[in-house]
Formats: sequence, C-alpha cells, structure tokens
Amino acid sequence: MNKPVIHPNWDRPALNMVDGYSIEMTAKDVESLRAAAPAMAPETPVAVTFLPGETLSARLDAIKLVRARGFEPMPHFSARRIASAAEFEEYLAAATAQAGVKRCFVIAGDPSEPEGPFFDSSALIGSGAFERMGVTAIGIGGHPEGHPNMSEEQCWSVLEAKCAEIERRGMAPLIVTQFAFDGERVLEWLRALRGRGIDAPVRIGVPGPAGIKTLIRFAARCGVGASAAVLAKYGISIAQLFGSMGPDRLVASLARGIGPDHGRVRLHFYPFGGLEKTIAWINGYDERP
Repeated sequence: MNKPVIHPNWDRPALNMVDGYSIEMTAKDVESLRAAAPAMAPETPVAVTFLPGETLSARLDAIKLVRARGFEPMPHFSARRIASAAEFEEYLAAATAQAGVKRCFVIAGDPSEPEGPFFDSSALIGSGAFERMGVTAIGIGGHPEGHPNMSEEQCWSVLEAKCAEIERRGMAPLIVTQFAFDGERVLEWLRALRGRGIDAPVRIGVPGPAGIKTLIRFAARCGVGASAAVLAKYGISIAQLFGSMGPDRLVASLARGIGPDHGRVRLHFYPFGGLEKTIAWINGYDERP
C-alpha cells in the first residue's frame, strides 16, 4: 500500500536549508498572518496551536484564514485540554469540512491531569476520528533534548509506537521537534532516530528571531537546554541579554551537518518575535554570508 503524501515539498530536493519550511501561529495571530502572507511561499504548512484561553471558534477562524491565503493548515490538538469526545470531534469535523484540513498535530498538553477523556496524544490517535474524517497525516512531537517526564528509552519507545499506529491506521507520521539552540545535539538525535529504523519525515524546530530575554523565557518554559555553553553556540552571551538574536548559527550548523543518513528533514519555525519578523528572516536567508 502506498503511503499517504504528507506535503508536496517533501517530494523534491530542498533548494537550501530553509526551503519548504513550515511555521506556527496562534489564534491571536490572524492579523499578523494577513500582513505576512504576501511574503510567504504558496502552500506553506502553517500550524495553528491549541493554547489555553482561546475559543475553538477563534482557532477555527485562524485555520480557515490559513487555507484562504493559500497555505496548508495543520491544527494542533492538545489531548488533556479537550473537555469531551464530542468537543474533539466537533472541532475536527469543522476543520476538515470548512478548511479542508488533511494534516493535524497531536500533543498531550501541559496539564498534569486531563480536563476530559484523553490523557495523551496516543488516545487521540487511537480514537479513530482522524482517519474517519479524511486526515492523511498526523504530526507528533520529537524531543532532541529529552522529555521532562520520560526517560530516553521511554521517549524512543513511545515515538516508535506512535509512528507504527499512525501508519497502521492508513495515515503518514510526521515528527516535529521542540525548538533547540544546539545544532549538534539535534544532528545526534536525528542519527539515533534513523538508527532505530524510524524513517518518518522530520521538521526541526527553530526559534525565529526574537529578543534574547524572550528566547530564554521560552526555553525555560519549554524545557529547552539553555546553559551558558549552549547559548554561546547559538550566539548568545549571558553577559549581554539585551537586543535580538536570529537563528543564523543554528541553521548554519544544521546546513553543514545534514546528510543522507539524517533522512528527510525540513525546518519548522517558532515565531517568538512575530510572524512578519520570522518570514523576513527566512526570505533573507540567501543574502546572508
């Protein structure tokens, strides 16, 4: 049986390290998307997050705008924040029917206890709702720097099981990693991933240009390694926390190190400094030394 197509940009060689990128937004970023859209590549995958304090209707409006602007929406589903099976299926049905959603991303979510019947992302995958409503690809999280609640071996075991279950249900798995500051660590993780026989496409999380304090704040919130040595690799000195920083060194490190043994890889941008600023950085990539 042929595997479902995740996205057309996986079927051609990348022109450079940022070619075929994807990007993330929240329901509150609709005006930023309208402003950034003219500078974005057609069919760019745009992930719409599932954050607390946002209504399902606001998220749905964002998803529909992504589609209307000619991009590929990929809504998030945060298992522990979903109050009921009916709420989950209503949102998924609306996203597929009104915005032609074919790709979704599933996470467990931050709450220690679920607000409804879904304890983790595997419960969402196992519900059967995604394939029943025509979804062809499911994104799952990858953690190059480890997971705060699982051992390294547990991380690998869970990742392997999710990929296998998604494929068993007739869909394609896509791994999207947490953002990182250390390119060498990411490359090591990719080699280990492929060494375990996991051939799913991977999108490496990259922080968009943002204020240095903002980057460090998000790192602390997301459990991303931000020691003095790691920050120095990224270009940040803890003695100087003012100003902004782009991912130039990180992307350069990935570009130097990526090879055939790393499999299919593209970048996924977390626009901590705003969508417009991140898109401007991406579009200026070839002009930088």
